[in-house]
Amino acid sequence: MNSELLNNINFPFDLRKLREEELRQVSDEVRDFLISTITRVGGHFGAGLGTVELTVALHYVFNTPYDKIVWDTGHQAYPHKILTGRKDLLQTIRQQGGLSGFLKRSESEYDDFGAGHATTSISAALGMAIARDLLKEDFKVVSVIGDGAMTGGLAYEAMNNCGVHKTDILVILNDNNMSIAPNVWALSNYFSELFASPTAQNLRNRIYNLTHGLDDFGDRIRKTVHRIEGGVKAILTPGMLFEALGFRYFGPVNGHNIEQLVKMLKAIREIKGPVLLHTITQKGKGYGPAEADKQFLHAIGKVEAKTSGQGADVVVRSEVKKPAPTYQKVFAEAMVEIMATNRKVLGITAAMPDGTGLDVVQKEFPDRVFDVGIAEGHAVTFAGGLATQGIIPVVAIYSTFLQRAFDHIVHDVALQHLHVVFCLDRSGLVGADGPTHHGVLDLAYLRIIQGMVVMAPKDEQELRDMLYTAIHSYTDGPIAIRYPRGSGIGTPIRPMKPIGIGTSETLRSGGDVAILALGKMVSYAVQAAEQLSAEGIECEVINARFVKPLDANMIDDIVTRIGRIVTLEDGQVAGGFGSAVAEYLTQRHPLSADLRIHGIPDKFIDHGTQEELHHELQLDAEGIVHVVKDFLSESVLRSVIRNS
Repeated sequence: MNSELLNNINFPFDLRKLREEELRQVSDEVRDFLISTITRVGGHFGAGLGTVELTVALHYVFNTPYDKIVWDTGHQAYPHKILTGRKDLLQTIRQQGGLSGFLKRSESEYDDFGAGHATTSISAALGMAIARDLLKEDFKVVSVIGDGAMTGGLAYEAMNNCGVHKTDILVILNDNNMSIAPNVWALSNYFSELFASPTAQNLRNRIYNLTHGLDDFGDRIRKTVHRIEGGVKAILTPGMLFEALGFRYFGPVNGHNIEQLVKMLKAIREIKGPVLLHTITQKGKGYGPAEADKQFLHAIGKVEAKTSGQGADVVVRSEVKKPAPTYQKVFAEAMVEIMATNRKVLGITAAMPDGTGLDVVQKEFPDRVFDVGIAEGHAVTFAGGLATQGIIPVVAIYSTFLQRAFDHIVHDVALQHLHVVFCLDRSGLVGADGPTHHGVLDLAYLRIIQGMVVMAPKDEQELRDMLYTAIHSYTDGPIAIRYPRGSGIGTPIRPMKPIGIGTSETLRSGGDVAILALGKMVSYAVQAAEQLSAEGIECEVINARFVKPLDANMIDDIVTRIGRIVTLEDGQVAGGFGSAVAEYLTQRHPLSADLRIHGIPDKFIDHGTQEELHHELQLDAEGIVHVVKDFLSESVLRSVIRNS
């Protein structure tokens, strides 16, 4: 791999020492370095390959970190990490103790805003620009938004606000989903450069200044000039929407032409007010398999790559195939079964059909699966509208992303007692994506919503049964199922059947302590109970299944027979499953039972594998053994004190 120039670039000021004609080579070296590293260690892949030239151009033209670059959806910023002092650490990305897969303010002074969820960059950049103006400073602020993020409403709310304030800000739309024919490229590039040139800007300003004092006649001249410029743009570009929001629009331009990017950025850098530069890029650029399958190679594990010439043309997954199906696959297959017999059921997702499994369902029922883009709030209210007409919408969204639609769940669904089924994929600790993607708040934020039913399956079959229950057996309002990322435990699949709402399941009897476990924690609890039994401690293991409503009869019985309870959950302790049990005990059995709540502590959990994080937080079988033994020691001591 040729790294002649990249070897001498540790920070952007090193990059800015180079001649413009050397930037093409730098871009090629950054792309090769990215391919070589990420195919060895895994990580987000396609988006970063598409932003190489744009990243090089931005750090070359702007004086970072004094000038601010705010990235949206930080997985497109791997080239940014390479150029900002983290090149040698890229091999640690998404590994415990290594680089974050997203932007992180504590990681680098060049990471101006954390970026894990999409559509945030324009809002954050506007905040920085307004602060700059209030503090009388003069740095530039650039927002880079793309990889589908313009489907989210927050981006347009921010752009509208930029236009209202007429704030000096540059938004770069990194468009990797549009195909432009060569002749349009040439024309649009020509006129964009023409409109952005100092000559055109000076002419435009002189006309406006000269006609300022000519009353109605001057107004007509200015309007005519604006219509001529706008008319050309309307014919040749898709920029009139952005112009209507108050932005000066330039583009679309070839986002892989480094020379043109530098020329355009230098030209528009001095234009005051909101400016939008529309760049066309190719996701996976320079890596054959990623170019051919943008969805499959959005992110990868470790792979074996064979190269021929520039870039790689063969990719093979190196992981051993897991014997148990993933929860998302189980969900998808259950949806297909249900939808085949019930025409009122349909699926909704927010830009993640492949991540949730709804892409499989969409192949079978293309007219009954809706991908609304990165617009979680709209997805929920849209589902509410469907439910008013007797449709049964199943909203499949990652746990961490559904947080963005909290008010929509409350106001547009729960308050109206609408039958909407929420399926929260990636609940609990998700692993390498880290704190922006951990689904640890769902139990707390769903449990507090009036009329909401909340379930969590212990295995694959129970997910199927819960989905069947949510669709066919419970129709009084919203109902949610949360399940983890990754493979199940290998439970055999059988026909679906309903589960009684608010009922638990006893998996193991014991008289020393009762372990009330939820979801993924159930299998760990069973393993821990077996280890404790070998030490003479007999645990009763309960698969709680429901966070809301709780199985009150089960808890009453446990209090009477055992009196010692440990709750286990892979969610935030504050406000979660254990908190629900504590609230019930306080109301019904004050001072009648000892309780230990065990789950995610009140802090953001960093990235690492699921296994590493479960071990660190004592949420695996070994950790649960320690928690139970510690709890029993304290419980015995409290009993002695009470009786003395």
